[in-house]
Amino acid sequence: MKFIDETRIEVIAGNGGNGIASFRREKYIPFGGPDGGDGGRGGSIFALADRNINTLIDYRYARLHRAKHGEHGRGSDCYGKGADDIVLRMPVGTLITDRNSGEVIADLMEHGQKALLARGGQGGRGNIHFKSSTNRAPRQQTDGEEGQTRELQLELRVLADVGLLGMPNAGKSTFIAAVSNARPKIADYPFTTLHPNLGVVRVGDEQSFVIADIPGLIAGAAEGAGLGHQFLRHLKRTGLLLHIVDLAPFDEDTDPVKDARDIVLELEKFDPELAQKPRWLVLNKIDMIDAEQCAARVADFVQRFAWSGPVFAISALTRAGCEPLVRAIYQEIRARDRASRALEPDHEETSSALDPDDPRFKPIDV
Repeated sequence: MKFIDETRIEVIAGNGGNGIASFRREKYIPFGGPDGGDGGRGGSIFALADRNINTLIDYRYARLHRAKHGEHGRGSDCYGKGADDIVLRMPVGTLITDRNSGEVIADLMEHGQKALLARGGQGGRGNIHFKSSTNRAPRQQTDGEEGQTRELQLELRVLADVGLLGMPNAGKSTFIAAVSNARPKIADYPFTTLHPNLGVVRVGDEQSFVIADIPGLIAGAAEGAGLGHQFLRHLKRTGLLLHIVDLAPFDEDTDPVKDARDIVLELEKFDPELAQKPRWLVLNKIDMIDAEQCAARVADFVQRFAWSGPVFAISALTRAGCEPLVRAIYQEIRARDRASRALEPDHEETSSALDPDDPRFKPIDV
C-alpha cells in the first residue's frame, strides 16, 4: 500500500430540515389547529482514530465528504428524519487543522478517539411550537440551520518513542531491522527507505518501545534536495533522537564529521524546537574498521564533532554494541516516564536516569 502522510480534504455537514406551517384538516373538525412538525437535524462529520490504519491514502483520492440534509417537517405533527452522521477513520497520530484559520481541530493520539470536524445544522421549528392562547392559528415556522463547511489539512505524525536520523546508507534500516520486528527494504544504494518504518523493540517480558526510521537527509534538504524535509514531521512526537553516522564510508573523500554537521544544520532549518530534542550519537559500521584502529577512530570523530553527549559505537550488520544501546534507550524512556508522572520528592525509588559518566556513553573498545 502506498504511504501517504499528508493530504487535504473538504467536509460539508448537512443542513437542518425546515419546519412547516400546517393545520389539521379533518371532517367535522373545522378548527383543528396547527400541526406542523420540526425539520430533522443535518448529518455531522466526525474523525475516528483507528490503529488498524497507517496511511491517509483513502483521503488522497476522496477529497470531498458531504453529509446528507435533514428532512423537512410535515403536517400531522410529523417531524422530519435526521440525517446519519459520517465517521472518517484515520490513523492514530493524525493532526487535523483548518486550512483557512490554521486552527487545530483535533490531534488523534489514542485509538478510538473521536473528534467533530463539521457540525450538522439543527432542524427548523414547525408552527406547532408557536401556538398560544392568543395565537391559535400561528403561521410562523423557522428554516433549518446550515451545516458547517471546512477545508482541512490532514497530517500524519507517527507515534514512536525513538526516531532515527542520518544520511542515506548510514545503516538506519539495518539497525531497525536488527533490533526490532520491522523489515524495511535494505540495499546498497541511497534512498532505499522512501517512507517511515515503525518497529517494536523487545527488551524483555513486557518491556518494549517503538522506534521510527525515516528516509535519510542530505545537505540542501531544506531546498528540496533528496526527499527534502517532508518526513521530519514524524520525529516531532518522539522523545529521543538517534543520530546514526556512517563511520566507514566507501568514498574516502567523504568526511563523516561533515555529514553529521549537515544533518544537524538541516534539523535546525526545519524546526529549531526539534533540533533541541535529546539526541544520542550512534557511530555505525565499526565492523568495517580494523579492530586496533576502531577506538581511535571513534575518539577522533567525537573530538572533531565537538560532541559532549551520549556516544555509542555499533555495527548494525553484526549487531555488535546494539544490545547495550537498546537497554540504555529503554532505561532512558523509563526515566522520562517517571519524570513526567511527577513523582513525590520523598518517593524512594532507584532512578535509572543515565549518568553522563556512565561507561555506556563512552567509545566502545573493540
